[in-house]
Amino acid sequence: MKLMIHFRRILAIRLAKLAAILIRFFHLGNGASFPGYLARTIDPEILPALSSMVRKKIIAVMGTNGKTTTNSILYHALKGEGKRVISNRTGANMLDGIVSAFVLGTDRYGKLDADYACLEVDENASLYILPKLRPDCVLLTNISRDQLDRFGEIDLTRKRIRTALSKLPKARLVINCDDVLSASLMASCPNPAVTYGINEPIFDDCSRSGIRESIFCCSCGQKLSYEFFHYGQLGIYRCPGCGQKRPEPDYTISPAAVQNGAYSFALGSSRLFCKVQAPYNIYNTLAAYAALCALNAPMEHFEKTMTHFDFGNHRELTFFIHGARVQLHLAKNPVSFQQKISLIRKDPSPKDLIIQIHDNAPDGKDVSYLWDVDFQYLADSNCSTITTTGRRRHDMELRLKYEDIPCRTDGHIGRLIRDLTRHGTGNLYILVNYSGLYRMKRLLQRMEK
Repeated sequence: MKLMIHFRRILAIRLAKLAAILIRFFHLGNGASFPGYLARTIDPEILPALSSMVRKKIIAVMGTNGKTTTNSILYHALKGEGKRVISNRTGANMLDGIVSAFVLGTDRYGKLDADYACLEVDENASLYILPKLRPDCVLLTNISRDQLDRFGEIDLTRKRIRTALSKLPKARLVINCDDVLSASLMASCPNPAVTYGINEPIFDDCSRSGIRESIFCCSCGQKLSYEFFHYGQLGIYRCPGCGQKRPEPDYTISPAAVQNGAYSFALGSSRLFCKVQAPYNIYNTLAAYAALCALNAPMEHFEKTMTHFDFGNHRELTFFIHGARVQLHLAKNPVSFQQKISLIRKDPSPKDLIIQIHDNAPDGKDVSYLWDVDFQYLADSNCSTITTTGRRRHDMELRLKYEDIPCRTDGHIGRLIRDLTRHGTGNLYILVNYSGLYRMKRLLQRMEK
C-alpha cells in the first residue's frame, strides 16, 4: 500500500513538472496553476504530504489588499537569512497554485528541501486550503469588498475565515488590529494572536476618502466612534455601546517621515529603519515584520532586505516607450483604486491616464464598486488626458462623467499607448484590474523592446 502511494506521488510530481515545462515552452501561460491541478488529480493528498516536509514553519497570508506584497516581503526576508523557502510568488493563491508551488519545489525523488513556506491564500478558498496546508501562522492584512459576485459581502468573507481558523486552533494569528473586521476574529477564534497597527495618521485626504466597509461594532452592532481613519475602515475606533475598542498593537511603527516622496519609518524596539514610496506599503512591511517576530524567525538582515526590496511585485511596473515613462498599476477594488489615485496626485507633473476595466472571471462581473471610489480627486491631479478602455470602458466613462471629469474612450489599447507615448505628456499612468494586468505587462514589454 505504501509503495502504491509513493509511486502515485512520484508520478504526480513528474507529470506536473513536465506540464509546467511544456506550458512555458509553448507560451501557454506561466504554469502556476495547472501543474498543481494535475498533481492533486493523481494524488489528492499531495499537499498535506509535501507541507509536512517543511522543516520549520508555514505562514499563510490572507486579506483583501496587500497579501501578495506582504507574502513577497516574507519570502525575500527569509531568503535573505539564508533559508530555503517555498512560496507561490506569482500570486496563484487558489488550491492549484499552492500545490504547484510545493510540487515544483521538489527534487527528482519527490522530496522537499525547505526551511519555511510562505503562501498567499485566497480568503474565499481558505476553508479547504488551510486544513490541508496546516500553517503554523495565519497573517490577515485586512477585510474589504472585492469581486462581490464571487465573494459576496464582507461579513460572508469574515465568516469563512473564522470557520477555516476554527479547524486550526493552534495556528498563531497575526492580525491588523486597525481593521475592526479582522480584529473581531480574535474574540471568536481560539487561536493565540498578536496584533500590528499604526498609531498615528500618515495617509493623505485622498487615501482616506472612499467607502467605509464596516463602521459598526461586530459585537453589539452600534456605530463605532473613530478618532481618525487611515483608509477604508482602518483606524483608531471605539464602540460607545459595549466599550470594545481597537487594541494597542503588539507591533507598530515610529511616526513616518516624508523625504523626496518616500516614507521612512522605524520598526519595533530594535529600531530597524525602512523606506517605501507609498504609505500603504508601510502596512505590508509592518505585517511581515510582525509575523516574523511572532514566529521567532531570524531577522538579522531584515533592514538590508527591505532596502533593496521591489514593492512593485509585478503589479507596479515602469517602462520607457518612445522616450515616455509608462507606469502600470493594479487597481482591483475601492480601497486599491483610492490608493492609486492618491499616488497619481502625488506626482505634480502633467500626465496622461488610461483606466482599463474588464469584467472577466478574475475581475468579477459586478463593477458597481466603481461608484464607491472618489474619482473627484482626479480633477486636480494635473491629468492632460484621461482615457477609459477595456470591456467595461463605458461604465468607467460614465462614472467619470458623473464627476464632470473630461475623458474619452478607446477600445484599441495598443494604438492608444503608441499615440500617448509619442504625442502625449511623456508621463503615462495605466490602471488595470486583474485580468488586464499580465496581458498589459506583456504588451508594454514588447513595445519597450
